[in-house]
Amino acid sequence: MTERHSPHWTRRSTVRGRRSAHLALGVALLTAACTGVPDASESATSEPFDIVEATIPEMQQAMEEGRITSRQLVEAHLVRIATYEERVNAVMNVNANALAEADRLDRERAAGQLRGPLHGIPIALKDNVHTTDMPTTGGALAFDGFVPPYESTLSTNLREAGAVILAKTVMTELANYTAAGMPGNYSAVGGYGLNPYDPRRDPREGRDDGRPVMGVGGSSSGIGTAMSFWAGNVGTETSGSILSPSNANMLVGIKPTVGRVSRWGVIPITADQDIAGPMARTVTDAAIMFGAMEGAEPDPNDDSTTRCERPANGDYTAFLQADALQGARIGIPRAMYYDSVQVPGTDNFRGGLGDEARAVMDEAIQILQAQGATIVDPADIPSVVDPDPETSLLTNGGSSVLSYGMKRDFNAWLATLGDDAPVSTLTELREWNEAHRNRGSLKYDQARLDGSDAIDLEAARAEYEEDRARDLLLNGERGIDAAMVEHELDALLFPRSAGAGIAARPGYPTVIVPFARVGVSEEAAASFPEGFEPRPAPYGVSFTGGACSEPALIGLAFAFEQATMRRVAPEGFR
Repeated sequence: MTERHSPHWTRRSTVRGRRSAHLALGVALLTAACTGVPDASESATSEPFDIVEATIPEMQQAMEEGRITSRQLVEAHLVRIATYEERVNAVMNVNANALAEADRLDRERAAGQLRGPLHGIPIALKDNVHTTDMPTTGGALAFDGFVPPYESTLSTNLREAGAVILAKTVMTELANYTAAGMPGNYSAVGGYGLNPYDPRRDPREGRDDGRPVMGVGGSSSGIGTAMSFWAGNVGTETSGSILSPSNANMLVGIKPTVGRVSRWGVIPITADQDIAGPMARTVTDAAIMFGAMEGAEPDPNDDSTTRCERPANGDYTAFLQADALQGARIGIPRAMYYDSVQVPGTDNFRGGLGDEARAVMDEAIQILQAQGATIVDPADIPSVVDPDPETSLLTNGGSSVLSYGMKRDFNAWLATLGDDAPVSTLTELREWNEAHRNRGSLKYDQARLDGSDAIDLEAARAEYEEDRARDLLLNGERGIDAAMVEHELDALLFPRSAGAGIAARPGYPTVIVPFARVGVSEEAAASFPEGFEPRPAPYGVSFTGGACSEPALIGLAFAFEQATMRRVAPEGFR
């Protein structure tokens, strides 16, 4: 295949090359952005607009008042990227057309033509979401520089709502389905993402390969949103990959019901569980992005998009009510998620919170009560407390759904890419990786890809269908659904992203809200070299419900956020 020469910046395949490219990126973009263009401080009115921690409504108001333009918003975010990217490694690619797009949107605004709530707002996409103006690599070296032949439906929806797609974010390679044990936000293309709440690398022996000392979550990245590199970003989740990075970076994340947002043009793991959702600094910003992502009509390329009814005008901000907790019934799934439980038929115990995390959740529950919520405690999940090993979720956690779906759906995705794609099957990708080990394609090997590719889809179909049915039964019908019905709940409250797995299998929604920071255990602290002090990590709380319950969950999350306002920006990046 001939080498591409695209008009965008992209990472190189070596760390030194990537770092040099970052520096060149910063210089080039700053030169282009600032030469002959008025600074935001030269706008017609008063003080410069500060983008750090600025919300989407604040950006919109500033543009409406003539205090700043979309172009100047994009410039200001590019300046932050060029200034701080080397410290956190959040960016996979920057869109060289972003300033031109902002200019076009400014002209439309001046003519009184507003596309929607994101008009002129810079956002970022996970690098498994197709655009035709930047590469989509999934972090896999074989796809380095590859620009797909079509755009994802959700990218089109965001552009139609007025968003400026500024960049692609780092991610765990192929959404963490390449290798077992791969650190979050590591990929062969992007290297290691670092957590802005402690942007140091792990110094401990055996972990000193460049990975972050504080986990960043995965496989989506919240680093750039936490750093105010853009207003918000799109993540994707199969099981935890929106919620865990939102938790780790003190962000709001909406993991939608599978079917709310089209997956067309998104590198898959499995259509049974994959979904895209917004990650932002406030519930309001996440709700605005979510409405734009969903789209006005079901996508004919994704049959699941008929599952839920869209709210009027796709406006989830209508559910942002500060009193939404009054009269709400919130369940506390104590067993496993708060308190350790014995695994049926064994002497082993699983789950439970440490003392500091328990105190955090106790405080969250007290705040919910003070805001008028009825707390149902415990509201244990029936399949979790089932004492029968044959029907307990604790003894039936294994499933072939992801590995089966990866081979089925990844190969189907590859077939949509045309002849210019670097590989055409999962087998070819594995072979390419093996042939390019010396370029760093397989730092952590590819055990998950190997296992998935070994599956005979016809021979394994019955096992897959049995596993899928059990997943839906134990996690959905006898899991979340049963708990919600039994206790007449509006939501279940989970610590951090602990409920991601049980909600993922039936494809149910969750909204996570920043709340606290929690230190490492004494045992973990003792493992660091003398003099190295690990910093406390962000800790959120999650509201989970049944299928299509996003309107209610967004309302509950907003009311909790407004009552607490616990998010703080990373220190040392002003």
